[in-house]
Amino acid sequence: MAQYAPTLNPPKTLIPKLPNPNPSFSSISTFRTPKPNSKNFSTISMSVTAGQNQQQHQKPPSLDVLINSARKEEVLGAIKNSSSHCLSETNLHLTVPGLKSKTRGKVRDVYDSGDYLVMVTTDRQSAFDRILASIPFKGQVLNETSLWWFDKTQHITSNAVVSAPDENVTIAKKCSVFPVEFVVRGFLTGSTDTSLWTVYNNGVRNYCGNALPDGLAKSQKLPANILTPTTKAADPDVPVTPDEIVERGLMTQAEYDEVSRKALSLFEYGQHVALEHGLILVDTKYEFGKGQDGSIFLIDEVHTPDSSRYWIAHTYEERFKNGLEPENIDKEFLRLWFKDHCNPYEDEVVLPDAPEELVRELSWRYIFLYETITKSEFKLPSTEEPIHDRISRNVARGLSSLT
Repeated sequence: MAQYAPTLNPPKTLIPKLPNPNPSFSSISTFRTPKPNSKNFSTISMSVTAGQNQQQHQKPPSLDVLINSARKEEVLGAIKNSSSHCLSETNLHLTVPGLKSKTRGKVRDVYDSGDYLVMVTTDRQSAFDRILASIPFKGQVLNETSLWWFDKTQHITSNAVVSAPDENVTIAKKCSVFPVEFVVRGFLTGSTDTSLWTVYNNGVRNYCGNALPDGLAKSQKLPANILTPTTKAADPDVPVTPDEIVERGLMTQAEYDEVSRKALSLFEYGQHVALEHGLILVDTKYEFGKGQDGSIFLIDEVHTPDSSRYWIAHTYEERFKNGLEPENIDKEFLRLWFKDHCNPYEDEVVLPDAPEELVRELSWRYIFLYETITKSEFKLPSTEEPIHDRISRNVARGLSSLT
């Protein structure tokens, strides 16, 4: 595994200086899922000294657990047994009465039920605008991680969630989706051609309307969190400035102002919660839509390891000072493996298969992140019933309860 995953020895925290979460947006309770070990997050000091004092009384989020533990062995055993049963494709329109069209996204299969959308999060893994692999349990992890964050962020923005009838499924209100992804960044990093580090290293100093100072290094904390929106083009997404968003009619000025404010507040809150759990939320993306009554809703996913970068906080500073990559628990090392073994942007032939060790490690890291953030144990699914049958049954039952 050592040749595939980055070394796991992270830096002492150059802890991001985060504003207090912004609770100024009204809460509209759109759903209630069981709360995994719900608790209120207390305010903590964001200074380095306070972070170090906190670490004296609280173990950092368990690098030992991440690298080598009984829990990891248990989960890896289940992952190995499930590798041939990944949920790579669904066809609920053939098995659930009342479901109409199917839209296949990179990760989610979305079905129209008439009044609602049924979103199934699969185990497909995407990067570079391509499907790279199928990761055991990934769909369940992403869906349950998002549901946890949707519930925790209702004080910032309403969301489109109606119910979650299955571990892999969210039923949501229909929205007119804004054709803009709101990417929020707190650090200068990334490995793709469109990443902030790549464009900065190529000399760009004004990106999506943000003026960037000279002299920044890779993985350095930005002077302030920034928005770098992109259009939701077919392939690939295209960076765009706030003025261009309004000029092109993608959003009105009022819509952009509201959504950008919410996106920054969500990110600040996400950083705050992550740091309390020993992690740094580095960057993420949000999507928003407009409901039939004109209300703006947060949609898609929130702060998952697919849509976000997470670093281990207590080792960040030391590794940054030594010019080492921060220790991550997201999909970055999968991206790097493919970049080392092919050109994922230009190779039109089938890409090489990701090594099984890497696939299992990524699955474990996604579960580790879920358990670290939610402070609850990930429920490994039963293999007694085929997953597609289980989802079909639960979706049918969930939709009938809404009529």
